[in-house]
Amino acid sequence: MKKRTPFIETLQTAAVQGLMQAPLHFCSFMDEMPLGIAIVDMDFRIIFVNRAFEALTGFSASDAVGIPCRYIIRSRACVGKCPGPSVMAKQKPASFESDIINRDRRRFSIRITLAPILSSDGTHIGYIETIEDIQSSKQFLPTTEGAFSFSDIVGRSPQMEKIFQTIPLLAQSDTSILITGETGTGKDLVAEAIHQTSTRSSGPFIKINCGALPETLLESEIFGHKKGAFTGAVENKPGRFQLAHNGTIFLTEIGDLPLSLQVKLLTFLDDKIIYPLGSTKGFNADVRMVAATHRNLEEMVRAGKFRQDLFFRLNVARIHLPPLRNREGDVRLLIDHFLHIFSKEHHRPTNRITPNALAILLRYHFAGNIRELRNIIEYAVNMAGESPIEHDHLPAYLFDTATPLAERHKNDMEHPVSGEPVSPQRDPMPRPPNDHAHHLEREHHSDPSHSPSSDPTLPGSGATEDIMQNVPPITTPSSDITWAAAERQMILDALIKAKGKKQIAAERLGWGRTTLWRKMKQYEID
Repeated sequence: MKKRTPFIETLQTAAVQGLMQAPLHFCSFMDEMPLGIAIVDMDFRIIFVNRAFEALTGFSASDAVGIPCRYIIRSRACVGKCPGPSVMAKQKPASFESDIINRDRRRFSIRITLAPILSSDGTHIGYIETIEDIQSSKQFLPTTEGAFSFSDIVGRSPQMEKIFQTIPLLAQSDTSILITGETGTGKDLVAEAIHQTSTRSSGPFIKINCGALPETLLESEIFGHKKGAFTGAVENKPGRFQLAHNGTIFLTEIGDLPLSLQVKLLTFLDDKIIYPLGSTKGFNADVRMVAATHRNLEEMVRAGKFRQDLFFRLNVARIHLPPLRNREGDVRLLIDHFLHIFSKEHHRPTNRITPNALAILLRYHFAGNIRELRNIIEYAVNMAGESPIEHDHLPAYLFDTATPLAERHKNDMEHPVSGEPVSPQRDPMPRPPNDHAHHLEREHHSDPSHSPSSDPTLPGSGATEDIMQNVPPITTPSSDITWAAAERQMILDALIKAKGKKQIAAERLGWGRTTLWRKMKQYEID
């Protein structure tokens, strides 16, 4: 790393001669390229990256330089067969499609082109690697099997159908959008769908979690800084707004943004100019602003914890995502959707859910909304293996009827303004009289032949009408059985079915071999 430092410093100050009448600054020239560009040496260690590369991967130049490119790009091609040796042997460029997992753990499709770099005497001295986001160039079609979806958002309720109609209309303008809704309702998916259906889809989509970093680091992360701006600032760092140039910036948990940064964000919304820390020269960032929060910003404004002028600038257009308990018919659809996803991940046929287990889920409140339902289904698929999902494959807390709902979720719920835990005596999410489970019960008693899940076009819903007409009694697993005992028994059953072969047992459980070995050691299974 130290041996490369002088060369890197030379590269950063290098000029391109003879191309134009005046020399061009190399880094500035490369930063204007619309593709992510990395220059790597013969060992595939990164020497230089441009701004578009930083935006796509989420790694700054200071993070990436000196690191093998496979640890920064994190593509499926890097894990499998790297095209580098082929390019080295043939001395010809190679281009292929793959995917990437960026620093925010978002996966999207890319096209990678790898070409050799030759010296003036024809010696192979390195590679130039470009990555292009091709997610937006693919036809924007539903990714699920049913007709009730938009991008990765699934729903068939009237509220969701209205949102599906609204997203493309708002996406065509550059107006600021505020997405509100309880935690777990899918605000991130809506923000990404807005970007992908907009005219900026070929540009970067940069996400900032305003509650994930302390204020001192958050300002540098958002707006960037100049070398020497503060102790430890050993080089220039572009902020997220600069990386999002010609794309979309997504500020999630905007209600957690400190007041001091709210002023600076408001200044940007007025002038569209970013001033990095320690710099008097601004950068004109052409970005589209999308913000999201689970808090009540109107109450925060009245409490003096959120600036009213910033709220007005963000709240030009609003999309409110309803809680899952109010989305009539969507629970059943999402259960089928997640069953298909997790069964596909485990390379086995889609699990069937029994009437008893389905009735439990349809009557549950889902304080964590879609995120909680997804976690429940993932747990159930792992517990059931290749068997139908029974009630005892569901998490034990679903059967905890002795403890009030508000008490069970009090650690997860916060007051929308203060952020303090909600009092156990007050249910933060009272069950509405017209919620999904109540609607099902009312329909069942008034007209047994009708069920909101009987739509023949709904994937996997053909048997739902019969299920809801004759729901068997819900049985609760013994309270003496702990999760540790259940998991130990699950491992023993898998080992018996696999005849003691740990690799096969791990595949049945959907685990890696090392995970199975660790858990066997934990539960003292020989």
